[in-house]
Amino acid sequence: MAAPGARSCSLSGLLPAQTSLEYALLDAVTQEEKNNLVYQYLQKVDGWEQDLLVPEFPEGLEWLNTEEPISVYKNLCGKVIILDFFTYCCINCIHLLPDLHALEDTYSDKDGLLIVGVHSAKFPNEKVLDNIKSAVLRYNITHPVVNDADASLWQELEVSCWPTLVIFGPRGNMLFSLIGEGHKDKLFLYTSIALKYYKDRGQIRDNKIGIKLYKDSLPPSPLLFPGKVTVDHVSKRLVIADTGHHRILVIWKNGQIQYSIGGPNPGRKDGIFSESTFNSPQGVAIMNNIIYVADTENHLIRKIDLEAEMVSTIAGIGIQGSDKEGGAKGEQQPISSPWDVVIGTSDSEVQRDDILWIAMAGTHQIWALLLDCGRLPKKSELKKGTCLRFAGSGNEENRNNAYPHKAGFAQPSGLSLASEDPWSCLFVADSESSTVRTVSLKDGAVKHLVGGERDPMNLFAFGDIDGVGINAKLQHPLGVTWDKKRNLLYVADSYNHKIKVVDPKTKHCTTLAGTGDASNVIGSSFTESTFNEPGGLCIGENGQLLYVADTNNHQIKVMDLETKTISVLPVFMSESTIVDGPFLVEKQKTVPILPKSAPAIRLPPVAASPGQTLQFKLRLDLPSGTKLTEGAPSCWFLTAKDNEWLLQGQIPSGEIESISSQPTIQLQIPADCLSPEAVISVSVLLYYCSADSSACMMKGISFSQPLQITHAQQGCAAPVELKYIF
Repeated sequence: MAAPGARSCSLSGLLPAQTSLEYALLDAVTQEEKNNLVYQYLQKVDGWEQDLLVPEFPEGLEWLNTEEPISVYKNLCGKVIILDFFTYCCINCIHLLPDLHALEDTYSDKDGLLIVGVHSAKFPNEKVLDNIKSAVLRYNITHPVVNDADASLWQELEVSCWPTLVIFGPRGNMLFSLIGEGHKDKLFLYTSIALKYYKDRGQIRDNKIGIKLYKDSLPPSPLLFPGKVTVDHVSKRLVIADTGHHRILVIWKNGQIQYSIGGPNPGRKDGIFSESTFNSPQGVAIMNNIIYVADTENHLIRKIDLEAEMVSTIAGIGIQGSDKEGGAKGEQQPISSPWDVVIGTSDSEVQRDDILWIAMAGTHQIWALLLDCGRLPKKSELKKGTCLRFAGSGNEENRNNAYPHKAGFAQPSGLSLASEDPWSCLFVADSESSTVRTVSLKDGAVKHLVGGERDPMNLFAFGDIDGVGINAKLQHPLGVTWDKKRNLLYVADSYNHKIKVVDPKTKHCTTLAGTGDASNVIGSSFTESTFNEPGGLCIGENGQLLYVADTNNHQIKVMDLETKTISVLPVFMSESTIVDGPFLVEKQKTVPILPKSAPAIRLPPVAASPGQTLQFKLRLDLPSGTKLTEGAPSCWFLTAKDNEWLLQGQIPSGEIESISSQPTIQLQIPADCLSPEAVISVSVLLYYCSADSSACMMKGISFSQPLQITHAQQGCAAPVELKYIF
């Protein structure tokens, strides 16, 4: 339906008009003024001689939540459409989803609105449809989602940030774009006025789009993305955070469910078990028939009383907080994405189990909630119910320090307690720094145990290496548990799909179970069995059993530490059949594709002889106030179109982990050259965020280096500097 002579589909075409609108909105006082400004803007944009049209979805893309592939110009005519360009690991994209859910609750396709998720992967692993399916389930995405694995739509529109919303009208005509999170008011304003504008002109159709939810095609499963598990050492029961079902399960050790609290849908309600609701709960701790829950996406700490069969809130106000100090009474203290909890003792001579330690992932800190009057190390007496920061500055860092408030964590996601001497510490799975750290219970000092590296700003020092201390490498560990019997720490090395064991005395870290493959195999031994992003674990049966929340396999696995065998816990209500959930299969990785807008720089020719090694030094500068995105695969790679013989035996690609320490790329000219002239291209993909992390950007650049091959010895050539300022 593209009009003849339609203008370029780049988002930049909207920029002048929308910028003028947004400046005008800053001066508007009343809602009526804002509505009128947007209406007038739409009159202007709708009256352009040529529409700024969105491209058609390419054929052959994989779709979720639809009966069949969708066409912009066959299925979506007569609708106001929002394209949500997202990648499922991006926290900013996750923060945007509640806004989209709220919009879908307000307007349906019958009202003329449809949201389409365009998944444009940041990591190669995110291009795998099964992984996107898991994200669609985990985040309860019910609108159509297309897997734009090669970022073709992203490049056509010249999108540069995650998340980006593109709003277009009933002719496929682009109207607005919104970049980053935190634009809920604008999103609702632009959408509501667009619907009114086109309804006034009779251009909105009320036809329904064929929606077929992926989750409806799955067989029932007792668990869905279980995040954490813990043991009640008195009753021998297990407590499971059944995260994807938004519920807490209390089960007997044979797997039979005693209590199911919350679920199946997310919510935030206290009261009796049958009425209470949670939203993606993670950490759980139990003591004296009381369960404490890190209700992660509600930004709350909840209390489950098994005797009274009641749920209550003891910390948080139900919205994401930004306070990095705390000190208020729990239910008045805003908190941010608590991920794990463990019960401990305050700085007193009597062991009273009067503190709930909290891994506060959202502010990169360790917090404490006083369950009774008590004191923290080096602090005065605190009242019962006080909720405050214990360690961590709030900066996302891998910084160890004798002063707890000067230390830095990076999304701490797992906690375990070793209260006895000589340990007397909290163990912390610090996921984004890929380390395990300790926090002293005597003075709060934060120390390194294994993983990462010495540079506190480098959050890219991950891998899968057994070793000692800093020489050991982990990848995004989410869980830890202390084995008091053996004085060992077990680690859920989540993105390596392994369980590892650490001796805190020697700092030696070794693989205990898992092959590194993301699959679901129960082998004859630990090392032949596999996991898929295990998120939590705990010790039971007096140190004999290790229970593992095998998150993406939707199972609790049981590891017998004495017989070295592994099994699956059969979770069931009664005698019903257990149906395993799906597991993910990784597909082959592909070479990155540069954005369409990436500059191409041609360098002066260089003379080189067979066997000579050329060096290319990257000298790239990011815009002021930005930083490389933590965990994103910024990289360089070599190509040689029509001269592929140049790449034989070369290292064709590598990571860019730090702007302050950029790699030098080496190219050795082959001994047998097939042409006297050739061109080698050095391409770079950089992922970076604004200082407040409100938007993530992907930029690229290509340097073409012509080579003149001569058999005359050239000596040692000076490195070629590849300079560019983004």
